[in-house]
Amino acid sequence: MDEVFRALADPTRRALLDALFTEDGQTLTALEGRVQMTRFGVMKHLRVLEEAGVVTTRKQGREKLHFLNPVPVRLVHDRWVSKYAEPWAATLSGLKSYLEDEDMSTVKTVSWEQGTAPVAAGTAVFEVYIKTTPERLWEAITDPQQRAIYSFGVGVQSDWTTGSDYVAGVPGTVDISKGTNVEVDPPRLLVQTFEALWSDEVRAQGTTRVTWQIVPVGTSCRLTVIHDGLPDQANPELYGGWPMILSGLKTLLETGESLDTPGSLMY
Repeated sequence: MDEVFRALADPTRRALLDALFTEDGQTLTALEGRVQMTRFGVMKHLRVLEEAGVVTTRKQGREKLHFLNPVPVRLVHDRWVSKYAEPWAATLSGLKSYLEDEDMSTVKTVSWEQGTAPVAAGTAVFEVYIKTTPERLWEAITDPQQRAIYSFGVGVQSDWTTGSDYVAGVPGTVDISKGTNVEVDPPRLLVQTFEALWSDEVRAQGTTRVTWQIVPVGTSCRLTVIHDGLPDQANPELYGGWPMILSGLKTLLETGESLDTPGSLMY
């Protein structure tokens, strides 16, 4: 958390995050045009943001794309805001306003989904470090009982073999999603098609793809969730719940407890 606070303390770094909030998946050249600074200076600031985890990168051909990763901000919120601030304990104001440290009394409070950055490139990337083993993390992702704890009651049923189907939902209450397990390589990689079911609006968005990548880092794991194949001007509900889910997953594996954030904000 110290690294996150340090990253957000600099106005140039906040401006870079604002730029990614407006349009995710930008190259270094594109971001250089957003601030009055040399290319080397922008690279130094991006390095700080990457080290704090609030920016993550992906290679696309010869280009390196930068993505806003809201998970660390969500964790800061859960640790330092939610237990002190009511009644918006489980909400965030628009991320741009939050990072610029504007006077909260003048900012309209919106839900996390409403404050999620637009996905112009058709891809949303979320990353979190969890102190656990790859096997334990894989189990938490695929076990329906554990999944329901950090997904606010939403369990996932599947035999977790390549080509098999899966369904997710709250039994007897609501269907959340369904799809196919395109690639299953435990405890390293899970690639799934994703068809949202919880409302007519998200059903109309069509089928997208979710990739879970687990990489051991010392005694921890880096979990990256890539939600791609998103349509132009995708409904933020499709991908807006990931920061909350990953925060809950990290909390469960590291503390054995669940977050108090109500699941009604996710859908």
